[in-house]
Amino acid sequence: MPSKPYGSICALSKACDALEPRWTLLILNQMWSGYSRFSDLRREFGNISPGVLSKRLSEMERLGLIERIEDSARGTVDYVRTPKAIELEPAMDALSIWAQRNIEAEVALADANLSMLMGYNGKHLVTEALPQRRVVMRFHFSDEPGPHKTWFFLVEPGTPCDVCVSLPDVDIDLYLELTKVSLHATC
Repeated sequence: MPSKPYGSICALSKACDALEPRWTLLILNQMWSGYSRFSDLRREFGNISPGVLSKRLSEMERLGLIERIEDSARGTVDYVRTPKAIELEPAMDALSIWAQRNIEAEVALADANLSMLMGYNGKHLVTEALPQRRVVMRFHFSDEPGPHKTWFFLVEPGTPCDVCVSLPDVDIDLYLELTKVSLHATC
């Protein structure tokens, strides 16, 4: 929760007190997408410190938005949304639709993390729709100022998509020249 609440009894003010801290809604969104482990959440965000993520997860657990489930036999910890958090899905959908309609794509993607965009698209690639052989896709981003302007999807039958920034000498099945904005439009 924010260090200084709004001090209002208004229901929306109370919702903001609980949901406003940075990363809260984004963490719920990643959990909605299937991520439940600390390391997976951290990798998806890229620029969140472990301390901030840990603090936010603890706050969300205290608020009853998530549950921490420890499996001592496997030595794993999963964070799952509670019914209270699941009730937020329609509001999160509405916020996403509002943003798509009202925020210019170029503005929204000005600081987009290409690694996150590629990881998201690789995770959600419907590999079953591809030919039943190794498929390699090459993506080149004309608007990427960083060192990795070219990315690859490598898909072997029956395995999830591998997202890479370099590949040894392989045949490319599909070449794509695009921008972050055009890639984001497919999400």
